[in-house]
Amino acid sequence: MCSQPQVLQLISRFKLPLGVGEKTIQEVCAQCQVHTNTFLTLVNYKTGNEQEINFENLSLPTLMNYLRLSHEHFFNFSLPMLRRKLIEAINYSLSDSKIPILIIRFFDEYVNEVSLHMQHENEQLFPYVEKLLAGEKTDGFDIEIFAHQHRAIDDQHIADKLTELKNLIVKYYPQQEENDLLFSALYDLFNVEQSLDRHCSFEDEILLPAVRQLEKQRKKSPVKKNIQPTEELSDREKDVLIEVVKGLSNKEIADVLCISIHTVISHRKNISRKLNIHSAAGLTIYAIVNNLVDINNLN
Repeated sequence: MCSQPQVLQLISRFKLPLGVGEKTIQEVCAQCQVHTNTFLTLVNYKTGNEQEINFENLSLPTLMNYLRLSHEHFFNFSLPMLRRKLIEAINYSLSDSKIPILIIRFFDEYVNEVSLHMQHENEQLFPYVEKLLAGEKTDGFDIEIFAHQHRAIDDQHIADKLTELKNLIVKYYPQQEENDLLFSALYDLFNVEQSLDRHCSFEDEILLPAVRQLEKQRKKSPVKKNIQPTEELSDREKDVLIEVVKGLSNKEIADVLCISIHTVISHRKNISRKLNIHSAAGLTIYAIVNNLVDINNLN
């Protein structure tokens, strides 16, 4: 963090904590259930220390989780914060020019373009990859068509429009003796541009090749449904599973285990994914067979 401060952004999007003490990267990743090799690959990519990537050592679920969190970061934090700063800078202006309000309108149109782009990924690409990982049918989606469209959208709608917005501010904003806030907003705009560009490059150069690698593996050895789980349940997931089998609601489980309802829901999704069991009856059988509950104590 100290020598490469740009990784702070990546660390925050993975929800990794500060105050790590003397723990290693591997220990912190394990604590937060983040795949270590995938995290380090992204760190090297982020810092420009790009090495040959072994896609077989990457975790696609970790990659997609990072992308989802990145999308949330852009729309819940960085872009709204930048908009607020632009508006404040414009209010600071004493000019009657209409250029400032046009800048905000242009910015909103740009954000809408980015939103549609990332929404397409959330609704098309991620479900496709999840089906691949689960060994389900993936008819109707072509990764090469998506990759071509993705690159075109990045170039035409994201990179070019942001360049136009910067030029609009630099060239045509009404002259003033000083407007430190606008300079600060412009600086942030450059940072957001770099962050989005790196985000798009990461998708093109890491995620999509990893998906192609997975496609090749599935063609060679198709995954069958209802395979045995390959991941162990964590202790907390076992705790949640036991309460689910008892018939408790999400709120009741949250109260019993002193965690949030959101965390309970997240654990339940992980349990179903790891076990490939989605029914209450199936989970009950699993818990009994694996001695997590005593059948005599169940209603």
